[in-house]
Amino acid sequence: MVDRKDVLSTVRMLREENLDVRTVTLGIHLGDCVRNDPADTAEAAASKIRMKACHLVRICDEIAARYGVPVVNKRIAISPACNLLEGRDVSAALTLASALDKAASDVSVDLIGGFSALAHKGMTPGTRTVIESLPDVLSTTQRLCASINVATTHAGIHVDAVLLAARQIVRTALATRSRRGFGAAKLTVFANMPEDNPFMAGAVLGPGEPECVVNVGVSGPGVIKRAVERLLLARPKSSLDEIADEIKHTAYRVTRTG
Repeated sequence: MVDRKDVLSTVRMLREENLDVRTVTLGIHLGDCVRNDPADTAEAAASKIRMKACHLVRICDEIAARYGVPVVNKRIAISPACNLLEGRDVSAALTLASALDKAASDVSVDLIGGFSALAHKGMTPGTRTVIESLPDVLSTTQRLCASINVATTHAGIHVDAVLLAARQIVRTALATRSRRGFGAAKLTVFANMPEDNPFMAGAVLGPGEPECVVNVGVSGPGVIKRAVERLLLARPKSSLDEIADEIKHTAYRVTRTG
């Protein structure tokens, strides 16, 4: 049975504390889209995105209207593009990027992530192709976002990948100087890349995820702030442990709302 206090708490978070669903991100696995010709691979990937995501925006809008919870962004995350570009050159990467960007536009999502390279322990030819293509890719697309994983706790830091990523950030910013370097804002460099991150620019469908999955990102900084303020107003001498517990419980309610 739903607790009345939980319902009222959720209503307060929505109306007074700026709680919203920051993003609904549909993850799509594209591993089955590899073809002999790069153009065919790009078309297969775009077709699968259009098929799987064609109703995403409409359904999000319907749910938002039904429950009164704002859904700010609707997005797509694909499995890492480096897996589609093994044995390919930068021109193939540009072809794929253009197709992905067009597919995102066709289904009316805000952004599409997953033009990603996994380089935390080494670089395959496909990984290097993705990284080398980034200045051209991010300067010629509108919705496509990219990411590079250059380190993990287990493997350590791949310094060569860090150096290459740093150079590509600068080149991407220069390639988009007319847009105040916005291309670099569409690139995230990770240590310990999350497998199910719904937030851009680092969203990607990682290993262990199903073929299609919805990941929801909830934005609740205002909710946490108000919860701490209420606690300190009621108990000004609250200990750090008590504040931490209040943050933890509030974060749980925010997540459950999402």
